[in-house]
Parts: sequence; structure tokens; C-alpha cells
Amino acid sequence: MKYPVLLPIQDVLSRLDQFDTVIDVRSPGEFEEDHLPGAINCPVLDNDERVKVGTLYRHAGAFEAKKIGAALVAKNIALHIETRFIDRPHNWKPLVYCWRGGNRSGAMAHIFGRIGWQVVQLEGGYKSFRGQVNDDLATLPAGLQFTVLCGPTGSGKSRLLQTLAAQGAQVLDLEQLAAHRGSVLGNLPTMPQPSQKLFDSRIWQLLRSFDPSRPVFVEAESKKVGKLRVPDALMDKMRTSACISVELALPLRVQLLMEDYPHFVSDPAQLNTQLGFLTPLHGKEKITEWQQLALAGRTAEVVETLLRQHYDPGYMQSIRRNFSLFDQATPLALTDISDDVFRETSSQLRAAELVHS
Repeated sequence: MKYPVLLPIQDVLSRLDQFDTVIDVRSPGEFEEDHLPGAINCPVLDNDERVKVGTLYRHAGAFEAKKIGAALVAKNIALHIETRFIDRPHNWKPLVYCWRGGNRSGAMAHIFGRIGWQVVQLEGGYKSFRGQVNDDLATLPAGLQFTVLCGPTGSGKSRLLQTLAAQGAQVLDLEQLAAHRGSVLGNLPTMPQPSQKLFDSRIWQLLRSFDPSRPVFVEAESKKVGKLRVPDALMDKMRTSACISVELALPLRVQLLMEDYPHFVSDPAQLNTQLGFLTPLHGKEKITEWQQLALAGRTAEVVETLLRQHYDPGYMQSIRRNFSLFDQATPLALTDISDDVFRETSSQLRAAELVHS
């Protein structure tokens, strides 16, 4: 076979795990927004160079831009070969892609092919991948069976999902994928949320890996996790799926949240910043009172008050309105928040899964 070979997205995805390396040649900014699973970034134009060539294209015309662009692309491809790929064997099988037109990936694929590597170029580039992700997210959820963990804030749903995943269950942890815990206090200070496109791709990658004959455990979520939107078809499927109602005593919920949000315990100012966003709902006087408790080191009191006055009042109404089978939910009472209890509970759920599969 003569290389490079140009393949459409369906053929590429069917053999994605057969490529030795998936190479995204777009700029770092484009790569950070989203990329194919497992791809590495080897830009043939970095962020500044891409702007430079684009500006030249607009002001001096295509010919002048292509000359400068070609010189930069050739220099960068040579650098990647020298520093990253010089030790690759003759039978190395890379996949290369860019945005859409194929100019950037085509340049790298051409040189790789001339070297003798078995290089494949993705036809239509990242744009074709994004289109496939959108199409699949509209259809994949319908073919899966979800078990939705419901329960008020702090009842241990996320920990249970993590334990289930560790024991081999199929788990879709949307909060983990979104790097957010799903409420006004849910942002993770050391982990910014991904772009919407990357969030979609992470969900897509998991959905296509699931066995349709086994349930997928997922936490009841609203339509948005932080700033990110859950795909409509997935949300619709979750809201009509079987539910488990996780129950935990209030003092244990407070303890769990104190453990799960240590940054708020150690940095009351950070907690107070987030509490400020609740002012339109609870008024300045009440929020100021909660903030003063936080500054006095009485974080547990703040957490309990938030549960009683902010999170819990509308929970039952909301869950019944949005999850149609919640009234038939299987109750699941947790006796404490020890690792042993979560492991035992997870094992029971896994055993029930095997019985019904």
C-alpha cells in the first residue's frame, strides 16, 4: 500500500486503537479545546504563527501567506521528527489530522509517507470527528440502560459512583468529566472546567465503550454541570430511567461535605466568595451571617444551614418533576460514610446487576 492513506472518520474510529500514535497538528489552542481520544499535540503552526499566517492572508493575499506558512510548517515538522519521532521503526502507524481542509496534516502526512512510515490522514480532520460525536450523542443513550442515583446534596452519590467504578461497574460520572460538583459551590479551584466540546467528547468516548446489556450507573444531574450542558438525548434518557434513592443522615452528610470540600474549610474567604452568589436567593443579611460563621471557623454550621435552608427545601419537588420513575425508586440507606460501607453497598448493587443482566 502506498502511504499516506486518506480515510474517512468512520473507518478511522473503527480502527482507532490500531494506530501507534494519534497526532493532532493543530495549534495548542485548538488542541486544548478538544481533540481525538489519546491524541498528542504536534503543532505545525503554534498559536502565534497561526495568527501571523492568518493576518498575512487577509492583508497580503493567499500567495504571500502560503510562502511564509510553508516555511514555518516545514521547520516545525522537521523539529517534531528530530525531537519526537526519530526513533520510530519502519512499521510505525501514525494517524495525523488537522482542522478540516487537510493542508497542515497533509504536509506532515506527505513527509511521513516519503520517509516510509505507514501514515493515515483523517479526511475532513477534526471537524468530521466533531460531527460524528454530535451524531452519536443524539443516538447512543437510547441503546443503553441507566440506573440513576438520586439523593439530596451530600448523601454520598459521587463516592458511591467512584466505588462502583473501582469494582468494575459501568459508570458515567458527569461531575468528574465536567470537573465540577454540580452546584453553586461545586467549582474545583485547582481544576478548571473543560470546554463544552471536550466535555462532549469525554461523554461520547464512555458511551460508545459501554456494554448495552449491563446497566450504566449515573448520578441525577440538572441540565448543566457548572457551565457545561449535558447532551439533550442523554438527559432525556436519564430522566426516564430507573432510580435508586440514596439516603444518609444529616450529620453524616455534613461530615461528608466537609471531607469532600477541604478547600472551603481551609480557606473561608473562598467559601464566602461562592456564598455571595446566593445573595439573590437568600438576601444580603442572611448571606452576611453565613459568611461571618465561615470566617469564625464554624464551617460545619454553615454547611448544615446550607443543606437545611438552600439545598433540601426544593430537592424532592425537583427530583420528582424531572425524574419520572423516582416514585418507584429503590431506597438505599447508608449507615455511615466509611470506605467499608461504600464498598459493601457497591458490592450489593453489583450483585443485583449480575442477577438482572
